[in-house]
Amino acid sequence: MDKILEAVVMSSYPNNVKQGLVRRVIEASKQPMDSEQCWSMLELSTKLYLTGDTKYKREIGKEVLEVYGHYHPEEFEEFFNVRFLLSLLQEGYGPLGKRSHYVLDYIQLGLQFVLESPSANSIFSLLRIEVLRKVCERPSPKQCAKISKLLTQHPQCIPTGKHQLLFCQQLIRCIGQFQCVSEGEEEIMEFLEQVNKVSGLLQRIWRTQTSAILPSLKELFTIISSTEEQEAPSNALASVVQFVPLELMDGVIRNLTNDDSITDVQMMMAIGRMIDWVSWPLGKNIDKWIIALLKGLAAVKKFSILIEVTLSKIEKVFSKLLYPIVREGALSVLQYMLLSFQHSHEAFHLLLPHIPRLVASLKKEDSNSATSSLEQLAELIHCMFFRFSGFPDLYEPVLEAVKALPIPNEDRIKHLLGQNAWTSQKNELACFYPRLASKSETGKIGLINLGNTCYMNSIIQSLFMASDFRHSVLNLTEGNSQPLMTKLQWLFAFLERSQRPAISPESFLSASWPPWFTPGAQQDCSEYLKYLLDRLHEEEKTGKRIYQKLKESSLTSQAVEHHYLNKTLIEKMFGGKMMTKIRCLKCLNVSSREEVFTDLSLAFPPSDRNVCGSTPILPVEEIGPQLIEPPENTGQLMGSPWIQRKAPFSDHAAPSVSVETLGSQEQGEAANPILGNGVGVGAAKDPLSTFGEQACAPKDSRSVPDLINYFLSPERLTAENKYHCEKCASLQDAEKVAELTEGPHYLILTLLRFSFDPRTMKRKKILDNVSIPVVLKLPILVAPEETEEVCQHGKDGAVPGSGFMTVVYDLCSVVVHSGISSESGHYYCYSRECTDTVPHGQPQDGAPKPASDKQLDLEIQWYLFNDTRVSFSSFESVSNVTSFFPKDTAYVLFYRQRPEQQSCLLHEALAEAGRLHGEPSLHKDLMEAISKDNILFLQEQEKEARNRAAYISALPKSPLWWRDLDRDKDDDNSSGGCSPAAGGGGSGSFHGLVF
Repeated sequence: MDKILEAVVMSSYPNNVKQGLVRRVIEASKQPMDSEQCWSMLELSTKLYLTGDTKYKREIGKEVLEVYGHYHPEEFEEFFNVRFLLSLLQEGYGPLGKRSHYVLDYIQLGLQFVLESPSANSIFSLLRIEVLRKVCERPSPKQCAKISKLLTQHPQCIPTGKHQLLFCQQLIRCIGQFQCVSEGEEEIMEFLEQVNKVSGLLQRIWRTQTSAILPSLKELFTIISSTEEQEAPSNALASVVQFVPLELMDGVIRNLTNDDSITDVQMMMAIGRMIDWVSWPLGKNIDKWIIALLKGLAAVKKFSILIEVTLSKIEKVFSKLLYPIVREGALSVLQYMLLSFQHSHEAFHLLLPHIPRLVASLKKEDSNSATSSLEQLAELIHCMFFRFSGFPDLYEPVLEAVKALPIPNEDRIKHLLGQNAWTSQKNELACFYPRLASKSETGKIGLINLGNTCYMNSIIQSLFMASDFRHSVLNLTEGNSQPLMTKLQWLFAFLERSQRPAISPESFLSASWPPWFTPGAQQDCSEYLKYLLDRLHEEEKTGKRIYQKLKESSLTSQAVEHHYLNKTLIEKMFGGKMMTKIRCLKCLNVSSREEVFTDLSLAFPPSDRNVCGSTPILPVEEIGPQLIEPPENTGQLMGSPWIQRKAPFSDHAAPSVSVETLGSQEQGEAANPILGNGVGVGAAKDPLSTFGEQACAPKDSRSVPDLINYFLSPERLTAENKYHCEKCASLQDAEKVAELTEGPHYLILTLLRFSFDPRTMKRKKILDNVSIPVVLKLPILVAPEETEEVCQHGKDGAVPGSGFMTVVYDLCSVVVHSGISSESGHYYCYSRECTDTVPHGQPQDGAPKPASDKQLDLEIQWYLFNDTRVSFSSFESVSNVTSFFPKDTAYVLFYRQRPEQQSCLLHEALAEAGRLHGEPSLHKDLMEAISKDNILFLQEQEKEARNRAAYISALPKSPLWWRDLDRDKDDDNSSGGCSPAAGGGGSGSFHGLVF
């Protein structure tokens, strides 16, 4: 019968003919027959099954084996013996070099017919040993899957005792070497199925033998933490972790993170490879294990590992959000990595270039998964905006991408940041603040944030960029008996000459710290600035030597010279004077008092106050009760507000005094005044073109000149606020007005954005957008003799006999507060160096030649200072920051007076200082300290480079993550189940995902 069957199978008959003949042979095999005939048929069917070159032959072999196992069990048991199976497993079947791949399938097929036979236990014992031996030989994924299928169907063959533990460990070793060599989607799906069968066997063993779990995990960790492997272990190991019971997680992580035998390099290698597992599809709980290990490392303060791994892996994790099949786990890991990385903006900033493209892809996908992920991603981005504010130029494209998505409230943001931080002790991360390998491309140096000290950093950078003040400080002599000024000199010197990308202002902070400030808490930068300037002024004023004497001028009187040289440096640079007058409305008696100031605190007008008129000049009716016609010539000196205030008692009304802004008009072109010249919401992109036309800011927007005009406008003192007139000897209605009598060299304006709310008992912030003019004209009240002197020297803006002259100021710095409370948020600043663009001194006509507005506006580079980071910026960014980021508002402004308005003595003194601007003469000790620190920095860089190289070389290599994003951009017409787009993706993209 075996000869007949073999002849039929090998014949060239059509398959349907052969099938009929084979069926007759199989039916005949069910009848009783002798042992020899059975053996012949079993040998033939074994040959067909194991070496058949077609699926048809193997199917016939299988069918015959099953018939003989059913109808001739004794003969089958005798044939399917231990010796035969041992030969199959150890020597294989078939010709040398062409051994059959179906031995395990054959054994699995035959086992079902000998389970009740006397030889069953012997066969099981043999297989327990042989499957362990097979696994130790590292079979292919396909063969491993066959072993797993065999043992899953026949668990009696699973090794027991110590061999079972060894079997689990070796099986994990096998999985660690699995590789899918094909990029076809069908082959990949087959590979995934094979891996799941193998890991499923581990799950079955662990369920019945829980004592094998921890040793298995230890083996897994040994594999992924190894630094000696030539090839990275397979991501298929992720399939093992998903079956570990979650109740064991805490204990496992605790043991790992507290094991002193595990080096930092090994731990970094392990966590880096685990993070790569986010690309493994269909895995469960993988993200939970990754996050648990990250949290465990944070608990034992392994911050250096966390930082290196996060910075090296976060972009790859982010790229996996393109794929629906792994998106949920990748997003979970990404959320923890970003929300926990709170000491530095580095991790978040790595993602900024890629966020808009990912958002566009998810919107295009338009699935439930994509929509949910977009909302979570937007929440995450706004948390990062809140935590790392002060980067408007970088954030603008991202904000544009997510502007249509929901914005979380501040409580939600604080909750997310609070529950995910590595540590609540910020000082524990002090040594891990952003590593900057070299100076900013701007050439400027940043300041390290020492724990909510951005308020100080912004003020220091603004003062440093006030070049006249900086050079005066740097040129002060050694041994000046002014300790705080000396510390400021050292800080400025390091900011100018250090090779470090950022320096620590710790020494200056401790010296300039207001005693009522709470350490580690956010403070008001304006309050700090006032305290600092007052300290510096008082220190010099109380008799400690002045660093540098300004040059004497023979053109001025001894009285003026004496008055000027008695001023402190703070008075010379920031000091101005203001006259406050109160007029009794009954007797018309006027009392006046002159005050000095270093800054003007500008309150916001009431909401019902109109700040945007229709006329070129702000009429008095908008700043007081009287209606006065606007003047025809704004460049001339104008009458005092008291003249207009006398209108009820006289026949004529005089013009009002208003602040003006200037743009970049050509020579001889009239300057448009203040309203609408500041650039704000809805302004033209080109700030210069904005100044060339009159515009009106939105109703909910103010301008800096609006606030100054409001500050200078008369105030009616009446009702409960009546004035006690000494002449009338009683309380009377009165009017109070402030007039600027001396403009400071640097004008500091503080916008009073924080007001006390009696309902909440907290200071709330006024978030109104305030447009900021780049050029500002202020009215200064001058005495008649001063007016004549000004005119004699050929200066513009004054005519003899008038009471006011206009002084022009150029914007130098803008300190921005990001947040909604003075007790929280972040400060950063925009700055530029406003210096004279022509040589100092007097031209032939005796008057200094002013720099043109165009030079001031276009040629002077703006910079953005945000703690350690310094970048190039523009006035457009300064103007539009609140438009894009409503909580980021200008708070403190620095303006520099144009040289043509300065007194001759001050101008010549600054001219002398200007000749020293190129290289301030630092004293020897300071130069040596900077030189030594620069050498130390180079040594630190070399050491850091060596250490970092050791860490980075330990990190597992992974495919280029950005290929995922590039593929998404190019493969718009791809199809399949796992692509970034809604419909799927090509097989190539799927291969890139998994491997």
